[in-house]
Amino acid sequence: MLTIQIFSAFFVIALSAIPLYYAMIATTAGIVYFKDMPYQIDTLLMSLISGVEPFIMIAIPLFIFAGELLSLGGVGKRIVNFSRALFGWMPGGMGIVTIVSCLMFGGVSGSAIADTAAIGSLVAPTMKDKGYHPDFTAALLSVAGTLALLMPLSIPFLVFAFISGASMRTLSMSGVIPAMICAVVLSIVCYRYGKKTGCDNGSDRASMKEIWAVTKDAGPALLMPVIIVGGIWTGTFTPTEAAAVAVVYGLLISLLLYKDLKPRDLPAIALKAFRTSASVLLVIGATSVLSWLLTAEMVAAQLADWIQSVASQPWQFLLMLNVVLLMLGIFIEPLPAMLLTAPLFLPMAQSMGIDLNLMGVIIVMNLSIALYTPPVGGTLFVAAKLCKASIGGMTVHIMPFMGMTVAVLFLTTYVPWLSKLLPKLIYGVG
Repeated sequence: MLTIQIFSAFFVIALSAIPLYYAMIATTAGIVYFKDMPYQIDTLLMSLISGVEPFIMIAIPLFIFAGELLSLGGVGKRIVNFSRALFGWMPGGMGIVTIVSCLMFGGVSGSAIADTAAIGSLVAPTMKDKGYHPDFTAALLSVAGTLALLMPLSIPFLVFAFISGASMRTLSMSGVIPAMICAVVLSIVCYRYGKKTGCDNGSDRASMKEIWAVTKDAGPALLMPVIIVGGIWTGTFTPTEAAAVAVVYGLLISLLLYKDLKPRDLPAIALKAFRTSASVLLVIGATSVLSWLLTAEMVAAQLADWIQSVASQPWQFLLMLNVVLLMLGIFIEPLPAMLLTAPLFLPMAQSMGIDLNLMGVIIVMNLSIALYTPPVGGTLFVAAKLCKASIGGMTVHIMPFMGMTVAVLFLTTYVPWLSKLLPKLIYGVG
């Protein structure tokens, strides 16, 4: 009964356009007050503080700052040029270039919003000139931008590793193959669109000289995830230290190598990153308050008993997990949704012998789909604004992309070696 009351109160408050962190705190305080629970108000405050004080949380503002540097520092432009030289000749080539660019830029930004905005601002004008419908372009960008969440520098992976105790270096590689499969199936949709509409039938292949030129230009940017992941893999630095390395590397290539940024640009970039980080950390802290109440009142145990009564087999549990996360993601942003659900589902997953890294990939894939699920979603609105598209018009074009990504989600869920293969090859674990 209490479980239903907590979640009903939260959804009513959250859906009334109140910011999520206020909704979570108001839900917790309201339930404690109206149920006359024996908890002091300072307990809620301490829960909020404890949610953001772990040392690993320093990595979040650092990665966000690094992502902002790279978004504005010419890295995206060079990645797009590199992708165009390799794939622009194909039917639907600019769509495929967009997907590949988002995949690669995601490896240096770790943020779906940054991925969509950085790559979208570069490819949207070209796609418009080629005859792509703005609604299709926006739909593609909103979906392709979320590939960043499955790449090694993913911020949601970092948060999941903190919640679950999973190894960040193993988890960071678990999403790469699912991300690549997503990129392939999304490219198939673009290929068919280019052929069907005739807006982009392809062009001449780039010469080896042209490919080499753009590879040299994009090389320093593409080297960043290799340095970061390599450092974590070899134990040279921790994920938190890796975030600091990402900032330093981003400054070096943006200011000194590419020179697309000037020192005078840094205060504005830092302020923007600070505002984004503050919002993210406020949500994490507020989620910790609600999670504290769920734990104190044994809600997790009650939910576990109910789920085990209807899903006694691992495949049933995983199916239920996917359905719950897909539905929850429609209403809640990925990080708070993860922070709410992961502590509830992780004990059940472990009792059934389900791998932690697989759980992390499944949760992040589900919540990345939520980012472009109409009528709300972070990348959905960013892409719509960039392309001057309507959400209604985008929805028609999103459906084929969503069908493909949901298919990959269930493939990853029930074929675990897809997420385990790369960590097994690189680290010998999985």
